[in-house]
Amino acid sequence: MHTLAQLRSGELNGINQLKLSENLTEFPLEILTLADSLEILDLSSNNLSSLPEELVQLTKLKIIFASQNKFRHLPEVLGKLPRLEMVGFKSNQIKEVAANSLPAKLRWLILTDNKITTLPDSLGERPRLQKLALAGNRLTQLPKTLAQAHNLELIRISANELSECPEQLLNLPKLAWLAFAGNPFSKVTDNTLSAKKYVPELSSTDYTLEHVLGQGASGVISKAHWKMPQSQFPADIAVKVFKGEVTSDGYPEDELQACLQVGSHPNLVQSLAQVKEDLNPGGKYLALIMNLIPAHYKNLGLPPCFNSCTRDTFPKGFSLPIAIIDKIVKQMQDVFSHMHNAKVCHGDLYAHNTLFDDQGNIIFGDFGAATSYQMLTPTQQIKVQQVEHRALNHFIDDLLTVCALQDRTSEAFKLLKAKINNIENLKYI
Repeated sequence: MHTLAQLRSGELNGINQLKLSENLTEFPLEILTLADSLEILDLSSNNLSSLPEELVQLTKLKIIFASQNKFRHLPEVLGKLPRLEMVGFKSNQIKEVAANSLPAKLRWLILTDNKITTLPDSLGERPRLQKLALAGNRLTQLPKTLAQAHNLELIRISANELSECPEQLLNLPKLAWLAFAGNPFSKVTDNTLSAKKYVPELSSTDYTLEHVLGQGASGVISKAHWKMPQSQFPADIAVKVFKGEVTSDGYPEDELQACLQVGSHPNLVQSLAQVKEDLNPGGKYLALIMNLIPAHYKNLGLPPCFNSCTRDTFPKGFSLPIAIIDKIVKQMQDVFSHMHNAKVCHGDLYAHNTLFDDQGNIIFGDFGAATSYQMLTPTQQIKVQQVEHRALNHFIDDLLTVCALQDRTSEAFKLLKAKINNIENLKYI
């Protein structure tokens, strides 16, 4: 984090990244003194509602974040920045996105949690577009031109007001991560559930939360203990308490539903019970009680970075023998089949959502982007499975990039490499 005082003193001259959060109500024109070097500008968590035309002076700017501000429209000046490729305006009050507000080199657009009802056709006319986050808006339809977004790999359209499945997305050749729960067209009812999974409902007074184990966009996971012995459940438990608001992936209720619908599998985080309680003056307390994952499990990968955009990253020097990779892949393929037999698309099939141990045993989780899709037509269901199979192929491909060098000429390596090049001829569930 930087300060205005540092900026005004000249202390920040020559930097390529700037982050300011000081309850700003106006764009500090002193930022323009960094025009020769600035590539990343983060103005999140301020009180800004506009950006000046002078922003065009930042000719080297590639990334701008302005989340948690008071913008009512996406500033049109953004469309004039020649190198701008990543735009993040999450959690504002944006209702309008003008056609010329989208920069020509747009690769990554985040407009989660706003009030947008329509998007311009120009969105589909940005050939480099790879990642599009639109959850938590008021969209009733998507531009037909998105059928031209042939490089789009990840899209979040959950928690909107879409009355029809956007067919233009299902035919995109590179789409691999798709989340669409919480729309009228994707509403799940007891009649559309392919398999009703029974998971007991308990009270939040049955357990006590201990220390936090981890947290993500949709909630906080804590170690917990029972207040009274529970003979039907293990003693060691974890509890995920969902956040009440819409997340980057959608509504917490949809995540909970998808977890329960998928049911039990040895390589999935085991759901034991659920908690649904009304809160005063409003809202709900939602929680999922799960098996506690053994401490020796660790993350298989790291989330994508700015450069990789949609693809996982790994720690420097990290490698795995091909035997472990092959074992991990077989387990994930079985998880994939299990989920899609239950008509659930995970939407976030990544190594960074996978835990593993030294023997290559995995536990897969984080259903924040998961979507039940049994309400779709048979043809649409097959296309959803194909979309997620691309994610599975990327998962395999990413693991092969960290394969031990001595194993890269092995038969197992060649077989896995061949498998990921054969997606269009897959036999679906």
